[in-house]
Amino acid sequence: MEPSGSATDAAGGPSLRPRLFYFNGGFFTQTRVRRILELAGYDLRLGKPTPDDLIAVWGKSPTAQRGEKIADYTEAQLVHIEDAFLRSLRPGRDGEPPLGLTVDHQRPYFDSSGPSDLETLLSNDVFDDAHELSRARDATARIKALNLSKYNDFDENAPVPKPGYVLVIDQTRGDASIKHGGARADHFREMLAYAQAEHPNAPIVIKTHPETQAGHRKGHFSLSDAGGRISLYEHKASPYALMEGAVAVYTVSSGMGFEAILAGHKPVVFGQPFYAGWGLSDDRQPIDRRQRTLTRPQLFAGVMLRYCKWYDPYRDRLCELEQVIDTLEALTRAQVQDRNGHVAFGMRLWKRGPLQQMFGARRFGKDSHVQFIADAEEALKEARGGSLLVWAGREPDDYALRTSTQKTKLLRVEDGFLRSRGLGADLVAPLSLVTDDKGIYYDPTRPSALEALISASGTLGTADLRRAERLRNAIVKTGVSKYNLGGTTLDFDAGGREVILVPGQVEDDASILKGTKDISTNETLLAAVRRDFPDAFIIYKPHPDVEAGLRTGAIPAEVADITASRTDAMALLSVVDRVCTMTSLLGFEALLRTVPVTCYGAPFYAGWGLTDDRGPVPARRGPNASLDGLVHASLIGYPRYFDPITRQPCPVEVVVERLTTGTLPRAGLRNRLLAKAQGALAGYAHLWR
Repeated sequence: MEPSGSATDAAGGPSLRPRLFYFNGGFFTQTRVRRILELAGYDLRLGKPTPDDLIAVWGKSPTAQRGEKIADYTEAQLVHIEDAFLRSLRPGRDGEPPLGLTVDHQRPYFDSSGPSDLETLLSNDVFDDAHELSRARDATARIKALNLSKYNDFDENAPVPKPGYVLVIDQTRGDASIKHGGARADHFREMLAYAQAEHPNAPIVIKTHPETQAGHRKGHFSLSDAGGRISLYEHKASPYALMEGAVAVYTVSSGMGFEAILAGHKPVVFGQPFYAGWGLSDDRQPIDRRQRTLTRPQLFAGVMLRYCKWYDPYRDRLCELEQVIDTLEALTRAQVQDRNGHVAFGMRLWKRGPLQQMFGARRFGKDSHVQFIADAEEALKEARGGSLLVWAGREPDDYALRTSTQKTKLLRVEDGFLRSRGLGADLVAPLSLVTDDKGIYYDPTRPSALEALISASGTLGTADLRRAERLRNAIVKTGVSKYNLGGTTLDFDAGGREVILVPGQVEDDASILKGTKDISTNETLLAAVRRDFPDAFIIYKPHPDVEAGLRTGAIPAEVADITASRTDAMALLSVVDRVCTMTSLLGFEALLRTVPVTCYGAPFYAGWGLTDDRGPVPARRGPNASLDGLVHASLIGYPRYFDPITRQPCPVEVVVERLTTGTLPRAGLRNRLLAKAQGALAGYAHLWR
């Protein structure tokens, strides 16, 4: 429901923002909760409410009774606030702010004593909009694929029982959804008895609650209940990993029952949770007033797309569910990779500060930091059994074998493809980095994680491909590139000839050394282009590092028809007919803009049916990929992104926006010195964090 109630503005006239008073201490301390409510249209107040005002209470918590008494005294209307169904990495008691709220003007969604706004919505709303139902199906698929839940502190390596078990879901004692969901503690014993009786030959796996695992609250089952074919599951596997092997799911009122429905189960339900009564669960306590049958997409649309209020922490605004999924995808990926920290070798001093921000900062616990070690042997010894970061170009020849032998995860690090506003050689910190446990994207002599992602891109769902298409369109529209250097425009008259852009490269760059054969210099590249396209008008654009005098690769000016010195590369792509390159990223940026590309080397984007390949492309590459499949692999699946404003992992779309409109630091002399100083101190971050 929309906010109700009335208020007056500062001038004494009527206000469109209803006044919402709060008396719960949690509203004082949780700024994110207050901010979401403000963005949702409420005027938050302290003081004494009038009968026309609203009072915020947190669910059915003990402190909610204070608000209820004040509501009885003032005749103000209660508004029931709760966390949304995708909340955060960890529970709020660990200091994690929510990514969404539920706001209900009747009663909390888990209170089955009468209709809530959610129940009213599910009972009465029309769910026949094809676009919305498509969104529901796509979002469900992404949530399942990413293993997202209300809390997301999961261990991807947690063992999962052998398929064929019955999953019984425990909850914490005193959970308000039990008492107000028409159930008692006895229902848990009854549930376990029915699970055994109805599945006499199947193992019974009791899933404990995350807060029970953390030691915060007790559950209804303990180790004393295990024995025979009953086991207690206390690992941190995601709900969807557990659902996959289950033959049946039993619950009282857990939110995992909703996830069981999304996973394709028809859970057996002994309480009266919000998802019961819609024909998608086996209800042992039917709710007579719920008589409607919904499909899974309809239930999801009502709960996740219409009822919840979602928040975008990067832009400080309300958003759609899809942006929250993007946020959690970025956060959970970083958490999985960084939770136990890293040892790092081969990192230049100035890079250490940005690397500590990207991979450390202890955002996931006391062990989440980067320890920088200058000696290769010492780094290998220190990282034993853990994670070792190494700058890709500085990896010792024997590191892959030796790390594998000692069961250490080797992650090669390089700049991402949307890096910064300024050159890395000029000490501008990156907004994106890639990590690769198989090889590195610019080295076609061995497989890489990016190759694997591109090869598998044909299995991406429609939601992922649409996201890649939107990202590609945004990049083309805004002109964002790897370094975003800008530059001048170029005036020329090609006389009606085909216009070919030839990007110069740094000739000792690793992508040239690894990814080319006969044509490996800017001069030989230009000669090959002139040979293969004799009638073309050739524009040669020197590499920015070469123009800046930072790297080698200059050629005689008369080799091309025109040399585009210090020219905006993205502007050039809008006026040329083709790009011919050895391994330059400009070829990928041309593909984003559907400009034909001829490759004389073997860049990561060659060999997938999207380019005219004349270089040594590995035969293992395939099957052919779609352009958006390539974009998803290269710009979404492969890199990690860091938001310099919130100082958190972020989705790629945030970085595109920051590069387009944000104010980002540039590396003048002062910043160069500061970067080096930060790098020198970054190796000792564990001493004070």
